[in-house]
Amino acid sequence: MTRMSEYQAKHFLWSVQGRVATVTLNRPERKNPLTFESYAELRDVFHALRVDEEIKAVVVSGAGGNFCSGGDVFEIIEPLTKMSMPELLRFTTMTGDLVKEMRACPQPIVAAVDGVCAGAGAIIAMASDLRCGTARSKTAFLFTRVGLAGCDMGACAILPRLIGHGRASELLYTGRAMTGEEAERWGFFSRLCAPDAVLGEATDLARGLAEGPSFAHAVTKRMLHQEWAMSLDDAITAEAHAQAVCMATQDFRRAFEAFAAKRTPVFEGN
Repeated sequence: MTRMSEYQAKHFLWSVQGRVATVTLNRPERKNPLTFESYAELRDVFHALRVDEEIKAVVVSGAGGNFCSGGDVFEIIEPLTKMSMPELLRFTTMTGDLVKEMRACPQPIVAAVDGVCAGAGAIIAMASDLRCGTARSKTAFLFTRVGLAGCDMGACAILPRLIGHGRASELLYTGRAMTGEEAERWGFFSRLCAPDAVLGEATDLARGLAEGPSFAHAVTKRMLHQEWAMSLDDAITAEAHAQAVCMATQDFRRAFEAFAAKRTPVFEGN
């Protein structure tokens, strides 16, 4: 794949300003549903970001006042009803791989959530590192509403860690929408924003992260993910090793020298 700053997306909008890339799901007339092709392209883009040295943070948003309504009913749901088991498994593996790639890329991902955020759209928001939302947003893990289990794309593993097991259970069993106020109160959203400001605030947050110590941010993201499966003792040991690596970076020295000189550090990610 080409340099991601020069990438031309086919199934969504992709723009790069400075060190921040923005993914915009862009089918506003249908509330930005996903297709087989957009799933695959998103997966591939986040995979390519693993080795990109220019982009330091990513924003994910939707066009037209909605985030994402999930899988397109006629372009995904209907074809799925006609597939064989091996074909279905290939599809569910691909969708899960999108979440894996989002969690594995070193860049912090900030979701700007407004309006409808449902099904796979809710999963993309969940798989992001930070989420800015609006009071009018409706986030629904509505898989049971279409006869499926709530265990889709890592929801049963990630959502309880964000909002608690009991609240996650309610949303995954009932498929009901979580309001914006609930999402902020429960910790799903980092903050609530006005609808006309949510993308700007998410971008400002991403830009601030991109200007920070990006190598250290990548370590933080990796440890937040890996420590789910560690004992406390193992996590403390792993963090000792990770922090020692960060202390050997030039950014650590830059921060000290800037503090000593009473100026703002300029981080370079090395």
